[in-house]
Amino acid sequence: MEGYKKKQFSPTEITKWYLNRIRELNPKIHAYITITEEKALDQAKKAEVKLSAGEASGLLGVPISYKDSIDTKGILTTSGSIIDEKRIPAEDAEVVTKLEQEGSISLGKTNMYEYAFGITSQNPFFGDVINPWNKDKTAGGSSGGSAAAVAANLCLGSIGTDTAGSIRVPAACCGVVGIKPTYDLVGMKGMTPLSWTLDHAGPISGNVEDTAIIMQALTNIPFTKACLNGLAGLRIGLPTHYFNETMEHEVRSMYEKAIRHMTELGAVVVEIDTSFLTDVVRIATTFGTSEVGVVHKERIQTAFHLYSEGAQKTFEKSRLISAFDYLTAMQTRAEWTRRFSGIFTDIDVMMTPAMPIVTPDVQAEGVTINGAIESIGDCMIRYTSPFNITGHPVLSMPAGLTGTGIPLGLQLVANHDREDLLFRAGYAYEQYALTSFYSERHLQLN
Repeated sequence: MEGYKKKQFSPTEITKWYLNRIRELNPKIHAYITITEEKALDQAKKAEVKLSAGEASGLLGVPISYKDSIDTKGILTTSGSIIDEKRIPAEDAEVVTKLEQEGSISLGKTNMYEYAFGITSQNPFFGDVINPWNKDKTAGGSSGGSAAAVAANLCLGSIGTDTAGSIRVPAACCGVVGIKPTYDLVGMKGMTPLSWTLDHAGPISGNVEDTAIIMQALTNIPFTKACLNGLAGLRIGLPTHYFNETMEHEVRSMYEKAIRHMTELGAVVVEIDTSFLTDVVRIATTFGTSEVGVVHKERIQTAFHLYSEGAQKTFEKSRLISAFDYLTAMQTRAEWTRRFSGIFTDIDVMMTPAMPIVTPDVQAEGVTINGAIESIGDCMIRYTSPFNITGHPVLSMPAGLTGTGIPLGLQLVANHDREDLLFRAGYAYEQYALTSFYSERHLQLN
C-alpha cells in the first residue's frame, strides 16, 4: 500500500507483473487451475480510480487468489475435480464478497486435492502441486495450490480451507504463514463442504502481518494492532503429552530452538497437561469421512466412477462408520473443547510443531519414527487435527530450514476468538527469529 500511496507503481503494473509471473511459473508448479486475467486487470483499473480519489481500504489493489472450492461468480470453480470441470457459480462466496469490497484483486483459483479429501495436493486432473522449494517434496494439502502460489510469489495472499490441517500443513511445507481461525469466525457460505463439524476457512500469506491484514478484512476485527505488542510476560504453554511425542529429530531441534527464542523475547513458559488427547486422528476421521459421504451422497450414486481413486476409497470408508461411533466422537469433541478452553485460563498461547516430521517426499506413503510405522496422511495431521475438532484458532508459521533446505513449521494455538494473541506472538517471533529465513526464501524462490 505504501508503494501505491507514493506512486512508485500502480495496481495495474503490479497486477501485470503477477500475471506474467503466473504465466511463467504455473506450468511448472501447477499452483493455479484458473487464471482470471481479464477480471484482475479490470479490478486493478478500478483500484487506481479509488486511489486517485484518496481511498485507502485495507486490501485496495492487493492481488490474491482463492482455493478452487470457493465459489466465484461467473468463474470456473472445480473443487479440483473433473466432475465439476464445467461448474460456474452464480454467486460469490462470502469471503470473496468481503475481500472484493475491500478492493482486492482476484488473480485466479488455486489447485487442490480433489474436493479437499487429502492432506497432499496430488491431483490427477489438473496436475500435482509442486513444492517451490523442492520438486520432490509435497506441497501439503489440500490447500497446497494456495501455499505454493504464495511461496512462489504468484500472489500476495490466498484463501484456503482447513478440515484437518489443510491450511496449516501446506503453509508449513511451503514455508509461509497460514491461519485456521476460530470455528465459524470466517463464514463458509459458498464453499464446497467436506465436514460441517471440522471445516474452517482462512488466509495464507508470506508473513504474519499480511495474514493479520487479510483476517482484518474478513472479520472487521483490528488484528494488525496486535502486531505491535511484543512478548514480555506472555504465557506460552508447552504440552507435556501428545504434541511432544514421536517426532523426527530435526523437528524436535527446531521446537526446542523456538522455545528458547520465545523466552529470550520475554515470554513465560508454562507446562500444560494434554494427556486427555487419545485417538485424535480416528476422531477427526470419524467426522470427516462420515460427513463427506453425506455431502456427496447423490453424486456417489450417479458419478462414482468419475472420482479419483483416493476419493472412492474415502466413500467406501464412510459407509462403515456407525451412528454409535459418530455420537461418541461428538461427545469427545465436547470434552476436548472444554478441556482446552480450561487450559487457556493458565496460558495465553500454546506452541507445538506444525507437523511431527519434515516435509515428506511426494510419493511417500508411510514414515517410521522410533521404530513405529505411521501412514503419511495420519502423521501429517497428527498435530493439526485436534483444533479442527475443538474449533480453537491456530497460526502456522515458518520456524527455519532443515539441513537440506526444507522449511519447518511452528504452530501457535489460542483460546476461541483470541486470534489477536496469535498475531502478537507470531509477529514478535518472526521479527526476532525469521529475518534470515525470509531473505533465504526470497533468494531461492524469486
